[in-house]
Amino acid sequence: MNRDTFHRPVENLTTPLARPLAALCLLAGIVTNTVFGSELPATSGSPLQIRFNHPAHDWETESLPIGNGALGAAVQGGISRDTLQFNEKSLWTGGPGAKDNPAQGYDFGLPRESRATALTEIRSELARQGQLPPERVAKVLGNQVTAYGNYQSFGDLVLEFAHGEQVQDYRRVLDLDSALAKVSYTANRVRYTREYLASYPDQIIAVHLSADKPASLNFSASLDIPDNRSVQRKSEHGRITISGRLHDNGLGYETQLQLLADGGRIETEEGGKLTIHGANSATLLIAAGTEYAADYPRYRGTHPHRKVQTRLDRASSKVIDGGYPALRDTHITDYRELFARVDFSLNTPCRSLPAGERSTAPAGFACKQAPTAPVPPIDQWLKSYGTGNEALDRALEQLYFQYGRYLLISSSRPGSLPANLQGVWNNSATPPWNADYHANINLQMNYWPAEVTNLAETTAPLFDFIDSLQKPGAVAAEKLLGTRGWTLFLNTNIWGFTGVIEWPTAFWQPEAGAWLADHYYEHYRFNNDEDFLRSRAYPVMKGAALVWLDGLVTDPRDGKLVVSPSYSPEHGDFTAGAAMSQQLVQELLKNTRDAASRLGDITFVNELNRALENLDPGLRIGNWGQLQEWKQDLDDPHSRHRHVSQLYALFPGDEIGEQTPNLLNAARVSLQARGDAGTGWSRAWKVALWAHLHDGDRAHKILAAQLRDSTHPNLWSTHPPFQIDGNFGATAAMAEMLIQSNDNTIQLLPALPKAWDDGSVTGLRARGDVTVDLHWRANRLSEARFTAGRDRTIELQLPQNADAEYTLRDASSKKILALDGKGKRRSFSARAGRSYLLSRQSLQQKKAGEK
Repeated sequence: MNRDTFHRPVENLTTPLARPLAALCLLAGIVTNTVFGSELPATSGSPLQIRFNHPAHDWETESLPIGNGALGAAVQGGISRDTLQFNEKSLWTGGPGAKDNPAQGYDFGLPRESRATALTEIRSELARQGQLPPERVAKVLGNQVTAYGNYQSFGDLVLEFAHGEQVQDYRRVLDLDSALAKVSYTANRVRYTREYLASYPDQIIAVHLSADKPASLNFSASLDIPDNRSVQRKSEHGRITISGRLHDNGLGYETQLQLLADGGRIETEEGGKLTIHGANSATLLIAAGTEYAADYPRYRGTHPHRKVQTRLDRASSKVIDGGYPALRDTHITDYRELFARVDFSLNTPCRSLPAGERSTAPAGFACKQAPTAPVPPIDQWLKSYGTGNEALDRALEQLYFQYGRYLLISSSRPGSLPANLQGVWNNSATPPWNADYHANINLQMNYWPAEVTNLAETTAPLFDFIDSLQKPGAVAAEKLLGTRGWTLFLNTNIWGFTGVIEWPTAFWQPEAGAWLADHYYEHYRFNNDEDFLRSRAYPVMKGAALVWLDGLVTDPRDGKLVVSPSYSPEHGDFTAGAAMSQQLVQELLKNTRDAASRLGDITFVNELNRALENLDPGLRIGNWGQLQEWKQDLDDPHSRHRHVSQLYALFPGDEIGEQTPNLLNAARVSLQARGDAGTGWSRAWKVALWAHLHDGDRAHKILAAQLRDSTHPNLWSTHPPFQIDGNFGATAAMAEMLIQSNDNTIQLLPALPKAWDDGSVTGLRARGDVTVDLHWRANRLSEARFTAGRDRTIELQLPQNADAEYTLRDASSKKILALDGKGKRRSFSARAGRSYLLSRQSLQQKKAGEK
């Protein structure tokens, strides 16, 4: 539609100056058809939908999240009063300008003077005594936290309706396929619908309201802002503008809300509330921002007014010119370009396409969807999981896998900060653990699914964030460790916090910089982007490596280079050379050496080689057959601690594998001893570890426990409380059950559980720039498709239960190609942009062919 379709009266917009602005209060056309199609009966639904039959009773456990990276909102779907709580990721207390301690000010977690003497003291004590209580080390090396800050809720959009609470056929749905949330119900014989989205292209949150009878919408809209900030409020021409500054640190913020209506009359009430009478449909648009900038040491940029207003004006114009569908369609197209790359189907028969037949599926597989069992509301569905309905159980696992991908897209897009402990969602001024970035596994786990599940673009905020830590991280390395390079310790915020806190069991992990730097190399290993390696990855990796070229010490016990003091995350005493510390440093030095060699930095290659020749790798087998957590044999076989840090080298590292059978068995002993219980993220890690031990049934058993015991009704993972790394870790772990490529060999179905007897997955990524699609029947690989991003030799490892020969064809020409190797190990030459189909040939077929 165009502007000529508008003929709605709008109050108080009669002056010549106001008339052009009146268009901003109008919505082109009534939209009655949504991507959800016709209303679903109460007992059915799509496998990619999360559905409640009631409003959210609790924000944490029942909200439905939407997000575009920077902005997030929690859909609660109240009937007479609906509160849409929303966030913008840079709204934080603390940091420069905070009033937490005016005399001291914000110190980035760093002492005023060098801690070299204190560090030497602790190292000497460890050399004499072997172990030190965490309280002793924290007293000497810890730091009182000043103005650390908290991630903040931005506010609430409050919608109030005149129809009361008595409604029928209520439904609240999040559709993962379109990233749209929807609330619908019938009141007074009118069917009301609200649709919610967070658009990345338009950088806004939108709520579209409609009714199936004309002139039936009567509601008010207002913005409720927390009281920990100043508030200047303006309301005119259907737009509410609120700006101010946080009391804590003076950070400037602004949010604007635009109401666009099809029909009816808009009034502005005292206090800025907007009320609309007798509309056919309406759209509400929200934009928000702060003056935060990732610019050390001030972390301030320009006031957000112009940016917020421009975004809202553009989105409003799009709605005026093309109606709400124009905004929605742009959002869906953008989102699906990422989300639709991977399809995961369990227990649905598939076939490869005949020559000449086309498919929109990335793999070229055509799946005949088996009749889907009725899907209950998500709270009932989750409660019934594991009680005997196999079809529903598999559908829930499919949903959970894709939900992790949905959450990553929604909380980490280029131009925003990375996903924090709660992604982008938070309704508190004092959230658990500050809703910050913990770098002893949690931040890293957030990005485990990014590469393997084909969402590499979501890593951009992580790399931007790590880049921003280089300057304060260099000060941290110098003051706390006396080294060159850069690092951080256990946790950080958006204000460049790279120092330490006082918490004895959670303050010291100087290898955090090494772990984060390795994410750059992982990105390179998956995509083989030499420009990224040269311009982004290598400088960060080299800086992180310099810390350990300077900071490793000689262990008097055996002359090896070790990290001292060293702490195995949140467990035990301080020692020298704990397993995880050594494994992380070794991985960083090896990866940096490889990068330096590729880029011709031979001087640095030689320096790294000298360190690696004498480095303790952190890999030794203890007296009960376990992989030791510490260099001393201190492991308690009865410990059930949630961290299994000594197994880093198994996953996400790759030092332990089939090439090291003794270490592989020791890892199994350790993991068996720790048991299957844990918090959300801990269970997710164990699923991945059992996958790398090629025990799919054990991995699936723990995944089932995570769904039963560590998952809220809205499928958010819980520590408790809500902590999103469990979602991301579980999605990555499920992918690792289907494909692994750590040693440059693509392992196909390495940990397929018996419960996943039939299925397919399309669009997974392997290291070496290869996209992989798999189809299996009766727990045996039927077909695999490989698409190479560049010319290379593709090394394969077939499943352990492979009982047939396989034929390799060019996927386009169907020409049979050479497949080298024998047994489980095979290889073939691939050309960039070409796809290759590996098809199972039964022994009977092979014999018939030979005859």
